[in-house]
Amino acid sequence: MKSLIFSKTKLWNVDIKNLMKAVDLFKAQFKKNQEHPSEARQGLVLVIQAFDQDQKDQLFKAVFDKLALTWEKKTSAKTFAMDTLYFQSEWGPVWLCSPGKIATKFFSDSQWTWAKEAFGSLLGHFKLHKLKRVYVYTGEEKKSVVMPALVGLEMAFYQFKNFQNIDANELPEIFFDQLTKDDVKEAQAIATSINLARHLVNTPPNQMAPQDFVQYARSLKWGKNVKVEVWDQRRLKKEKMNLHLAVGQGSENSPYLVHIRYSRRGNKKSVAFVGKGITFDTGGLDIKPASGMRLMKKDMGGAASILGLAHYISQHDWTVDFDFYMALAENSISGNAFRPSDVIQSRAGYLVEIDNTDAEGRLVLADALDLATKDNAKLDCVINVATLTGAIKVALGADVAGLFTNDDQLADELMAAGRRTGDHCWRMPLVDKYFSSLNSSFADFKNSSEGFGGAITAALFLQKFVNQKKWAHLDIYAWNDKPTGSLSFAGGSGQGVALLIDFVTKYRA
Repeated sequence: MKSLIFSKTKLWNVDIKNLMKAVDLFKAQFKKNQEHPSEARQGLVLVIQAFDQDQKDQLFKAVFDKLALTWEKKTSAKTFAMDTLYFQSEWGPVWLCSPGKIATKFFSDSQWTWAKEAFGSLLGHFKLHKLKRVYVYTGEEKKSVVMPALVGLEMAFYQFKNFQNIDANELPEIFFDQLTKDDVKEAQAIATSINLARHLVNTPPNQMAPQDFVQYARSLKWGKNVKVEVWDQRRLKKEKMNLHLAVGQGSENSPYLVHIRYSRRGNKKSVAFVGKGITFDTGGLDIKPASGMRLMKKDMGGAASILGLAHYISQHDWTVDFDFYMALAENSISGNAFRPSDVIQSRAGYLVEIDNTDAEGRLVLADALDLATKDNAKLDCVINVATLTGAIKVALGADVAGLFTNDDQLADELMAAGRRTGDHCWRMPLVDKYFSSLNSSFADFKNSSEGFGGAITAALFLQKFVNQKKWAHLDIYAWNDKPTGSLSFAGGSGQGVALLIDFVTKYRA
């Protein structure tokens, strides 16, 4: 995945304990840069850490009085209600940013989230001002600001339309008061993995059919401990993955399963991840309306997030093995498409009656989950990610993933990871009695039902295929409807990647 922001970041030698010295150094740096006029366009970002509003006002005012133009000082307020203050100085534009007091409410921004979004938002301003250099003072809050700031900048710089032609010269040099090679390397690993998932979702469906996803996965640089295996239609048939095959049988683009395995000698446990990879979903014979089909290139968002996670995993050493399964198919309409009322035998042996061909994601996941969990004594847990139901968006909106799990500890760990990264999930109930709505007179059960609780019944369906293993299901949206913060344009969001990266850190070697 192309990455340019990190080649433009450098260390700013400034006293990290003295805010006003940083201001003076900024002014001195401008005079030095005036010797080379093309380098004189500079900006300053000061992260102001304050215990309360009074202290924030005091610090904001001290910097403002020292740098602001005379006319701005005359019109300024005595208090600063906003957490970000922008003004012009003789030495370049200045941004004062304060995370404020981080609240303990469940969905309040963490320091990490604040820094990622704040700096992601600032990148557009840097480009608008055509700055050559930006100096960033974070004080002593290195770990909680610098790394997520780098992640936010890289995410904001990614644009799908101009991705192949992005030029590093469009970026200013960004000098941080604290910067280590490890910070840069880790931030780059996180950001490029999220952007990888975003890019896959953004790619038009005529350029991202199952075989294109396979080719993309193979083209990535994988470490020495990683092996990529691809199952084609013939292998899927041999493995009796009939649900997966049924979903893809109506398309000219054949279904595939990608299995990426990270293994290291001596590891005694493994963790599996499974992603739904429907590269385009018409709904099949139960066709979607035009409005519901418009964004269905994002229906492989789960597989995209799992590939992004695998990309991150491959760059580190781990105390457990990892398996990543991406179940790829295109749900199309043709004379060969699977039908409502078809009865299909799954890999697990269950007979499934097709109630609705638009409930196809759970079918490809079911066979993949059985593959990931059956006869796997080393397995610690399995997590699947999928753009599975519209019902979860109705319940939780676009930004919060629905979390279904059969294990309380796993639920707590995933929700905590979501809080830390701002990639939130919320636990939903697995109401066992709702499974009765999937009862069938012709098979073991149906793939969907009419009525309420659609996200729950979808999860209950998946639970049938995890072979009693510790399991979690993340029902995601994978899309950003409008530009916000580090997501600088509408499109793929990479939802789930940051959450799962944080979750797996406990397994770092």
